[in-house]
This record gives sequence, C-alpha cells and structure tokens, in this order.
Amino acid sequence: MWIVAAPAVFTRFSTFGLNVISQAYIGHIGSKQLAAFALVYTVLIRFANGILLGMASALATLCGQAFGAKEYGMMGVYIQRSWIVLFFTSILLLPLFFFTTPILKILGQAESIAEVAGTISIWSIAIMLAFVISFTCQIFLQSQSKNFLITFLAALSIAIHIFLSWLLTVKYKFGITGAMTSTILAYWIPNIGQFIFITCGWCPETWKGFSFLAFKDLWPVVKLSLSSGAMVCLELWYNTILVLLTGSMKNAEVEIDALSICLNINGWEMMIALGFMAAASVRVANELGRGSSKAAKFSIAVTVLTSFTIGFLLFLFFLFYRERLAFIFTDNKDVAAAVGDLSPLLAISILLNSVQPVLSGVAVGAGWQSIVAYVNVGCYYIIGIPVGIVLGNIIHLQVKGIWIGMLFGTLIQTIVLAIITYRTDWDEQVIIARDRINKWSIRTDEAADSNTR
Repeated sequence: MWIVAAPAVFTRFSTFGLNVISQAYIGHIGSKQLAAFALVYTVLIRFANGILLGMASALATLCGQAFGAKEYGMMGVYIQRSWIVLFFTSILLLPLFFFTTPILKILGQAESIAEVAGTISIWSIAIMLAFVISFTCQIFLQSQSKNFLITFLAALSIAIHIFLSWLLTVKYKFGITGAMTSTILAYWIPNIGQFIFITCGWCPETWKGFSFLAFKDLWPVVKLSLSSGAMVCLELWYNTILVLLTGSMKNAEVEIDALSICLNINGWEMMIALGFMAAASVRVANELGRGSSKAAKFSIAVTVLTSFTIGFLLFLFFLFYRERLAFIFTDNKDVAAAVGDLSPLLAISILLNSVQPVLSGVAVGAGWQSIVAYVNVGCYYIIGIPVGIVLGNIIHLQVKGIWIGMLFGTLIQTIVLAIITYRTDWDEQVIIARDRINKWSIRTDEAADSNTR
C-alpha cells in the first residue's frame, strides 16, 4: 500500500500546494484579489477539475485491472483513448472560462470581485488543459507502481513555483499576472516530464507507441468516463456550492476569505486521504485483475484504517490550533477571527474526509462509479444541501449552518459507502473484473488484426 500511497500523498501535497502558494501571495496583494482567486479556484477550477479528474478515474479502473491481469499492452491504448475523451471535454468547458464574470454576477457575487475573477479565469485555461495530461499520466504510472518520477517532478515543480511567485509578485510586483504565470509553469513542468517518461522508452511493456487503436471503441470509454466523472464531480462540487451559498450572505468578502482558508486547510488533509484513495484504487484494481478477492479485501481494511488514524491525529491538532492558521494566508484580523469560529467544523470535516475518499477509491478500483454517483446525489444534494440551507438561512446560523448541513450529508454518504463495501461479494467482483478485461482485450486484438490486414 505504501509503495503507492506515500508518493501519491507527497505528489498531491505538492500539487495542492501550488494553489495554496498562489493564494498566499495573492492574499497579500489585496482582500478583493484573494476573494476573486478563491471563487475562481473553488468554483471554476474545481468544476473543471471534478469533471476531468472524474473522467480520468475511469483509466484507473481499466489500467489497474489490466496491470493486475498482466495485459500490459492494453494500457497504452487505454491512456490514449483517455487523452482523446478528456481533450474534447476540456474544449466544451472553455466557454465557462471566457464568461466567468457574467456567470458570477448572475450567481449573486459582488461585481468588483466578479470582474477580477474574470481576469484570473482566462489565465486558468492553461491550468485546465494541464489537467488532461497530468491526471492521465499519473494514473497510468501509479497503476504500475512507477511513482518515483511523479514525486520528483512534483517536488521540483513546487520549488520552482515558490521561487517564481516570490520573484514575480514580491520583488517585481507583477500582481495577479505574476502569480498566475508562476502557477501555470508549475503545472506544466511535471506534465512534460511525465509525458516524455511514458513515450520515450521508460515504459516498454505498457507503452507500444501511438496507435490508431486509440480511436477504436471510444464509446465504452466515454460511458465509463461519464459515470466516473459524475461520481467525482458530485463530491468536488459539494464544497463549491458551499462557497456560492456563502457569497450571498452579509459581509460576503470576509466570509468567503475565511471559508476559502478553511477549505484550503481541509484540502491539505484531503491530499493525504486522496493519496490513500489512489492506493486503494490501485491495490483493489490490481488484486481484482489478478483474481485475488482476499487480497483486495485486506487492502481495503489496511488503507481505511491507516488513513483514519492519520485523520484523527489531524482532527485533534486543528481542533485546538484555531485562528492562528489564518495568518498564513491573510493579515486581516476579521478574517482570522472568522476562521477561528469555523475551526470546530473544520476539524470534523478533516475527520470525515480521512475515510470517505478512500471508500471512493475502492469504488474506482472495482468499477462501481455509477453506483457511487447515485449515492452522492442522495446524500449530498437531497440531504446535505437542503439541511445546510435551512440551518444557514432559516435558522440564521449563516456559513456555520450551511457547513453543518453539508457535513451531515458527508457523514451519511460515508456510512452508506462503508455498508456497500462491507456487504460486497468480492469473489463476484473478481469475475466481473475478469470479464471486463477479456472483453476489452478481445476488441483490441481484433482491431489490431484488422489494421494489420
């Protein structure tokens, strides 16, 4: 587990750190700029991230099970199909980035913040396109437990980003332009390195070169990608709705700043859980592909317990540290006080998020994305958000009420996923995985024979 989890945790820390570093520098430029960046990152980039990461997670199911079954030649075709699907999806998302300002105004955000957010969103197009290569290459390499390069490039990227952010925003005072330029470069440097590693001879068994087979049988990939995208999007957009609901409240700038800081702190812990999510998906997929239901179940138990233990320790730490964390991001005492007020909810959120993503990783490894998507709709959007709106707007608990309601939805979702995982017949899952691998392997072989003839 740790062979996958440790590099995955570090890589996600580094990747998430890119945005936190940008937010820290932008926060010292001005409160308005911080609020605008928080909106763009938490609403727009998270929206695109949810769609593309979710659709890319279909690759984790396919490559993980294929690698476990030693069908190595299929993996290179899978990643190329995923590139095609994700690239066209990113093209469809472009209008959201071009029309960010009017969209935010329609959603009730302050006009001055929406104008700055529109500028930041144009810069963010390059970040969205980076997701296409980043997510797919990482999943491809993680499925083979080839994580060292990902970790090295992530460390290099964040070091460069810290230096460039200081150089462009502090020393030369280029403001938003400097911060976004540094962020874009930090995203693309690892992508270039991973792409070269995969395509230039370091994955000889799993990469056989570019192939027209990538354009064959795209529809099954699209269907699995859509169900995967729905599962992950419904989770990531949950926090987005929290920020949007906060934007319509009194003293919105302070509330958004405080909430965005809390979500960023929560996001740091989420990177640990997402690292274990990657480990769960890889280990479960590999073992199902290999035909070992017992090893798959053992992997689930070890990963969940390890992630929960780490989450519980962080729960205690953040429960008592409170508003002092806010001064990392801002000099505003009102924002820091608001962060302190939200700290108990932040601690509870960290505890819940140490388990829920890992169970989602189990679902990805087994190919249950469509089932989890339905669970997410019920728990998040039928239970969590309505309860949050009632507590926040009707009972007048403001942002705390909204967050309490949404945490309640997360708790219900975690319980449901745990029950599903516990009651699953894993011997049957091995048969399903074997059938999926055989079906896709036959299609690929037939298409190759057709091209040869």
